[in-house]
Amino acid sequence: MKMILLRKFRVLILMVFLIACSMHIMIDLLPKLERHGSGGCSCSHTPSEEPQSWGKQGWPNKHTLRILQDFSNEPSSNVSSHSLERVPVAADKTQALRRLEHLGPRGDRKRQFLQDASAAKNMPLKGSRLSALFDHPLYKRSLPPLTDEDTLFNVNTDIRFDPKAAEDQAWNNEGTTDEFSPTGELTAASYPNWLRFHIGINRYELYSRHNPVIDALLKDLVTQKITSVAMKSGGTQLKLIMTFQNYGQALFKPMKQTREQETPPDFFYFSDFERHNAEIAAFHLDKILDFRRVPPVAGRLVNMTKEIRDVTQDKKLWRTFFISPANNVCFYGECSYYCSTEHALCGKPDQIEGSLAAFLPDLALAKRKTWRNPWRRSYHKRKKAEWEVDPDYCEEVKQTPPYDSGTRLLDIIDMTVFDFLMGNMDRHHYETFEKFGNETVIIHLDNGRGFGKHSHDERSILVPLTQCCRVRKSTHLRLQLLAKEEYKLSMLMAESLVRDRLSPILIQPHLDAMDRRLRLVLNVLSECIEKEGYSYVVEDDLQGYQGTDHAHSGPRRR
Repeated sequence: MKMILLRKFRVLILMVFLIACSMHIMIDLLPKLERHGSGGCSCSHTPSEEPQSWGKQGWPNKHTLRILQDFSNEPSSNVSSHSLERVPVAADKTQALRRLEHLGPRGDRKRQFLQDASAAKNMPLKGSRLSALFDHPLYKRSLPPLTDEDTLFNVNTDIRFDPKAAEDQAWNNEGTTDEFSPTGELTAASYPNWLRFHIGINRYELYSRHNPVIDALLKDLVTQKITSVAMKSGGTQLKLIMTFQNYGQALFKPMKQTREQETPPDFFYFSDFERHNAEIAAFHLDKILDFRRVPPVAGRLVNMTKEIRDVTQDKKLWRTFFISPANNVCFYGECSYYCSTEHALCGKPDQIEGSLAAFLPDLALAKRKTWRNPWRRSYHKRKKAEWEVDPDYCEEVKQTPPYDSGTRLLDIIDMTVFDFLMGNMDRHHYETFEKFGNETVIIHLDNGRGFGKHSHDERSILVPLTQCCRVRKSTHLRLQLLAKEEYKLSMLMAESLVRDRLSPILIQPHLDAMDRRLRLVLNVLSECIEKEGYSYVVEDDLQGYQGTDHAHSGPRRR
């Protein structure tokens, strides 16, 4: 009797195991079965229709992509993205160039006309504060003549497109003879705007002051059809890599807070939310300061159903979508912080705001070096960083390469002023392009933790300036200019931000806080000059460049 019961028990266990395996297989094959069982309708649905149509969307066809550019603020940021849409690791520069060749020019005259019209529309009006600012002599200083060593790409040799190599034959049919030079080669003007932005990067800036390509690229970020979406690996909060129809890519940060919300007082800086409007405002502030070290960023209202869920091939992302009790479409993805049902990102009903930051060239074409910020915070609840307890910390930094010569220390001061005006405490690393060595400006990436508190000025952000007492003359003069009533920083920011699709980007208290913080920066510089002398504190960079000598002689010693 016992043997019979034992056999029945074994059979029962085996049947349960087989049923469980079958269920797992069915769940894994469900997306494929859905794809074959429906026409892949991409029509819009109201949230009330979502529960019935959720399984009818299927998985989109995989797109041919460029190497995904890692846009991380982490130390591993010069490692290619590990998202599901990443190309194989074996892709070297030659393979990346071949992949770029598949792009081909679109030859869409209508689109080009719209971009030109947008650029004309976005030009500052006569009498505007921005127009007056950019007409000021401080904003008309020209760069030295650029050589091949000063530009990131040599258009004639580094990047070349051949429409006949494009996999998408529809692109070939759209080409016209107007896109070719008399020699039969493609002209740079026929390249997509994201590539023209990449070609314009040089040792001194990411883009020139009045480059019409930037306005066209900002329009592309808002209007280009999104063809693919994947979660970005690394980082603490959810970010999405979006690929457009013209093969451009951008980093999407979704809205997590309203404009009026401030960072809770009990939050540590390293657990603060990343704000999409901070990324947008940082781009405009960087441009007004004449740094031009932040890649173009634009705000966009995204349809979470049609432009994220229906086009993603990232199953982990797809499975986190759900309908909230309020009948809104929500998702939460996977990340270290705030990726749970309790912190889900919900649309109204399926529309969500976000910032789109244009990608820099992928690392197979233009390697970047990641540097630890000397004034990096401890990122610990109790420990303090060395610079917080050693008032002479800057003297040690000045004796350490690359801060012992060249302009790197002055670049850190520029970044310090930039961060203080935003209230950004999260600047642990920064990046430079390897091609330019140490004689190049640094790139201001990842500004999402700025503009968190308008009621508080975090003076510790200014420690590099208070300890080193150094600044470029051009930066000092521009700060003084922006403190004047006719060039008031808050008014300039308001005028610049109104052009963004998601305007208003900042509420008035944040704009007023920038004016207040600007006065604090100028007060610190005045104290430094009074203590150390003008010639020690202010580095004269307005005398022009002599030959290829980009740098000053090095940090002065007391």
